[in-house]
Amino acid sequence: MATVTQVYTIEYAAKLLGEDPELLEAIISNDDNLTYGTIIYVCTGTDESINTLTEDGIDELRDMLKDARRSEDVWNNFLEDFVEDPDVIARVNCQGPR
Repeated sequence: MATVTQVYTIEYAAKLLGEDPELLEAIISNDDNLTYGTIIYVCTGTDESINTLTEDGIDELRDMLKDARRSEDVWNNFLEDFVEDPDVIARVNCQGPR
């Protein structure tokens, strides 16, 4: 893995991918879902941090989401596996297939 010199906030990654930020947050909330080192926690103060992604992390998310959208059944199973919040699932499903 190359040295990381830049990271992206989840909000920015969501814009790049055309995805809902809460969907991405749900996926990366378990850091086992992406390769080690692609999710970086940035401390912003005492007991405060934000999740960020490397370029490789964004690429992995792009591939993961593309694969999950290959059929409606696969997509629904994907959402059930990764997203606990029914409001996020409903919002993402209302956006339609990509």
